[in-house]
Amino acid sequence: MNSEEIFIGNDHGGFNLKVKIVEVLEKKGIPVHDVGTGSTDIVRYPYFAHKVAGAVSEGRVSRGILICSTGIGMSIIANKFRGVRASLCTSTFMAKMTRAHNDSNILVLGGKITGELEALDILDAWLSTDYEGGRHAISLGLIREAEEVLCNPAGWHPSAPPP
Repeated sequence: MNSEEIFIGNDHGGFNLKVKIVEVLEKKGIPVHDVGTGSTDIVRYPYFAHKVAGAVSEGRVSRGILICSTGIGMSIIANKFRGVRASLCTSTFMAKMTRAHNDSNILVLGGKITGELEALDILDAWLSTDYEGGRHAISLGLIREAEEVLCNPAGWHPSAPPP
């Protein structure tokens, strides 16, 4: 298992699960950079997705984790960043497949739709599964080609900090 630093971000709906995941990652000896939020007070998830997806996109870190209530919003915004392959996973099978076939670099979880034990199993599967390469590299190459045309290389920088 890779012990490289992982960026983790969440909104209010993902705070409680984030706390548990950080605890597990630290016990595994995986360095964690927590970009917030630090409570269940209502915040806007795109700010936190920007911090994690931006770090992955810029190559400052190779993997990240995002958590909101359902994971849907976080996955939508994270996948707007060049080079990000954020995967919303609700089962260990999805976590294994997205790592093996898609070389997923951001795990997205729903703090209100996935139970804690299931989420921790998903995390473990995502962390321990390697990318297979081979025929799957063709699809990733097509994604990179699409990003060259569709993604603004200047990136997005939110005008206001999180509340």
